[in-house]
Amino acid sequence: MRRVRATPALLRAALALPRTVLVCAALLLLASCATSVEEDGHAPGAPAGVTAAAGSATSVHVMWDAVTANPGVGTYEIYRGTTKVKEVPGSEHMVDVTRLTPATVYAFTVRARDTDGRLGPRSREVRARTPVAVAADHSAPTRPSAPQGRVIGSRAVQLSWGGSTDNRGVVSYDIYQGGAKIHSVGGAQTATVVTGLRPSTRYSFTVRARDAADNLSPASTTVPLTTAPGSDDGEGTAPTEFRATTHRGDDGAYYIDLSWVPPRTDGVVTEYQIRLDGQPATSLVWGGTAPRDRAKYSFYTGRDAGVSHRVRLRARLPDGTWGGFSAERTVTTGGTGTGTATP
Repeated sequence: MRRVRATPALLRAALALPRTVLVCAALLLLASCATSVEEDGHAPGAPAGVTAAAGSATSVHVMWDAVTANPGVGTYEIYRGTTKVKEVPGSEHMVDVTRLTPATVYAFTVRARDTDGRLGPRSREVRARTPVAVAADHSAPTRPSAPQGRVIGSRAVQLSWGGSTDNRGVVSYDIYQGGAKIHSVGGAQTATVVTGLRPSTRYSFTVRARDAADNLSPASTTVPLTTAPGSDDGEGTAPTEFRATTHRGDDGAYYIDLSWVPPRTDGVVTEYQIRLDGQPATSLVWGGTAPRDRAKYSFYTGRDAGVSHRVRLRARLPDGTWGGFSAERTVTTGGTGTGTATP
């Protein structure tokens, strides 16, 4: 910003100005300052999709979704309680927190820092319990058997494998892409969806089992998969057969009624995010048994007739990441109580 030196002549001229002009000048100066701050941008948002799972008696695997920021995320900071325990580059979205105490519950949060140094807010807190330590265990789990995979779009694949055995029990399975660990799931899980891949790209995946003493099994045989062309942004993990109508309740208000078929995964989908008119409207978490076939849900949308809304939803997959969005439907509230759904 160019600076102007306040010479005596300038000061005398300023004092000679009417008070109204001085006030306006002050307001213009404040507006200029505010514009400069705005041009500097804002801190990144809080990371979403944060999950934590014990990897051994002394480690926890933490994952999160990438944060979009301007000019870009430089690093992610991982906190255990209020203590920062890890920092990774902005291109990474997972980390193993080690040197923990066995049989202990830990709480983790993640924060994004952009390349200009601005630190965003904390993510929601997630918890994980490390298992009990086992003494003098030097026996590694057996190799995961018969791994299989299928492509579910241009950016995701689904992997499954036969469970390993261990003299003390398998705590987790680590998924590798080439020689790099990219994912981890609990020892009771023998399938997962790997997301965030590139279209038309060949990948090689292997799986290794880990026990509470951090013994690793040999790697499974390799699963080669090539993602589909295009940029469907997770279409293969989106809810299907999505329908939307409206009805008028006994209270005189209008409600949107949704129904859909959950995405195909090797686990149960228990959480969905509903977007209304392009903005997050509500989160749906099943408290009881989540449906595997057709699911249904209704939510309040207002008391006015003749109002059109666009609606769609997506599922949080069993690995903690968000799947693709369903098709978008348009519904219009009406005096008869039923709206019309259109693709």
